Amino acid sequence: MSTDEKMNVNVEALFLGPKSENRKFFKDTLEFMIDEHIFWRRDFHPEDKPVVSVEEMSSESSYLQTLEKTEEALLALTSRLKQSSAPWFSARYLGHMNTDTLMSANLGYMAAMLYNPNNCAFEGSPATTAMEIEVGKQIATMLGYDKDKSWGHITSGGTVANYEGVWVARNLKSVPLAVKAVAPELVEGMDEWQLLNMSTADILDLADKVKEAGKFEEVRDHSVRGTGMNSGELGQLLVPQTRHYSWTKAVDILGIGNEHMVDVQVDSNYRMNIEHLKEVIDRLISEKKPILAVMAVVGTTEEGAIDEVHRIVELRNEYEKQGVSFYIHVDAAYGGYARTLLLDENDAIMSYDGITPRLHENGVMDQSINWPSRDVYEAYASLPLADSITIDPHKMGYIPYAAGAVAMKDRRVLDLISYFAAYVFEKTEDNPMLLGSYIMEGSKAGATAASVWTAHRAVALNMTGFGRIIGRGIEGANRFHNKLKNTDPIQIGDRTFVVEPLTVPDFNIVDFSFNEVGNTDLNWMNDLNQQMYDECSFNSCPMYAEDWITSKTDLAYESYGDAPQPFTELLGIPKSEWEEIHDVYVLRSCVLTPFIGSGPNAFDQYWDRFMETMKKKLAVVVARMDAPKKETVVSA
Repeated sequence: MSTDEKMNVNVEALFLGPKSENRKFFKDTLEFMIDEHIFWRRDFHPEDKPVVSVEEMSSESSYLQTLEKTEEALLALTSRLKQSSAPWFSARYLGHMNTDTLMSANLGYMAAMLYNPNNCAFEGSPATTAMEIEVGKQIATMLGYDKDKSWGHITSGGTVANYEGVWVARNLKSVPLAVKAVAPELVEGMDEWQLLNMSTADILDLADKVKEAGKFEEVRDHSVRGTGMNSGELGQLLVPQTRHYSWTKAVDILGIGNEHMVDVQVDSNYRMNIEHLKEVIDRLISEKKPILAVMAVVGTTEEGAIDEVHRIVELRNEYEKQGVSFYIHVDAAYGGYARTLLLDENDAIMSYDGITPRLHENGVMDQSINWPSRDVYEAYASLPLADSITIDPHKMGYIPYAAGAVAMKDRRVLDLISYFAAYVFEKTEDNPMLLGSYIMEGSKAGATAASVWTAHRAVALNMTGFGRIIGRGIEGANRFHNKLKNTDPIQIGDRTFVVEPLTVPDFNIVDFSFNEVGNTDLNWMNDLNQQMYDECSFNSCPMYAEDWITSKTDLAYESYGDAPQPFTELLGIPKSEWEEIHDVYVLRSCVLTPFIGSGPNAFDQYWDRFMETMKKKLAVVVARMDAPKKETVVSA
């Protein structure tokens, strides 16, 4: 494929479209795939007589009634779906992390579903298991890992992928202690503190020595997977305050315990505060408490913030000189696919100085948008230095649910988590198809693998493909932020209201709040924004009838410390009021749609409609808040 052909990806041709513009292609292709499946069934041993004679059965009332019942159920399904589903396909939907999905992914899923594969063992799904292995390599490579040394696979979502990251870190950390018990000669002269502070690479090298000595199975049985874990023996898990709730579940399920998960503060950009991280590490070292792992987030679910992965890696390098090391996992469930924006048409990472001009030159983003910042670029560039990464194709990969994924830098970790079941797996030394042995889940849909595989085949994992789609969302978020930042005060009668965005978006989420000019009551402002959300979501009417749809979140002191205080001050709330309430309610717009950020003209037509809606809804809310509460009248 020539460079020109690689650059010729048209985003409008990738989706069914907000008005079903590509309906003919979608319907024709779906019909073709159904026909292919029908022919596949029909042509398997054509000498076999049909089991079902349609000609005979069609005269039986039970046969016809059954078909009618099926049709009735499907009509009821479509009716309910149309009435109650969110219009994710529309550029007016700026709510949660949901959006339209790729035609290639949808068609791939539906096609594979007809074959009903179960991606647990190769024998049950030879086609789609192979696809999942291939997709795992693609994702690992896109994230910067060596495809020949890394490992990746599809999960049901980011939650399970995060579980697997902690699972690997836990098992890995316990190996040196197990070696001490089984083969002490291999770690002679090392005390427990040194054993608990070995680097990931050194632990895996040690595991190789154990294999050579023929004691690996015994060591594995003496590791945490065999003996269980005493409270805190493997160390603390350090996470940012902006972590996803799956991390609380992970430490519970894996026996680490929530008391051994340490929150690290966030800075004014809602990224992990590296200075506070260093303080936490220094304190733990002084207390002789090892660090199990440090977790970073690339694309927080509330703000879209990108933690500074490069600084976390640099910090680990510094501490390793002092004999302290820890595992690094990156939760890039939301933001991981945005690394495609850093990769050129040959899948090579571009320099920071060269990336923005290339994005402009190739029409990925408008000339007026300058993305990424240096910190965001360095964070993405440093992903290959993390030990494992969570990424969700069903988010910024524009793949149908459920499609998460996890990638691991060094595939040797598989030996620390693998299980073999005789009735499912044939234990061999090197069989890439023993998928179910290396993953947390059991039975899983092969259709998901086919969906991701098809999408990756249709859309390149670089600037020319997924980068074009994601770039539009980032452009739309930046335009949305800039409009909010520079919009004139809103007049509602003789009252004046302002709107303020939380922070410049690292990615494609814009948080913001309204307040009346002169109001210093934080509770009143929170109530105002709560009611604005109610008016611009499913709470007021079916979402399909809404003019503009947004979501919301709370920035409470318990999770964010004092990071939101400068934001509330910008809205006219004094510091003393923040210190009393310690909670601010914000509206959250996830700008994932590729149909709002394709240049200023495309965005401006929607912005005018959004502002009209905001003013209308704000007037409704203010009138309701001003209305006197009705008193209950008790009759004599």
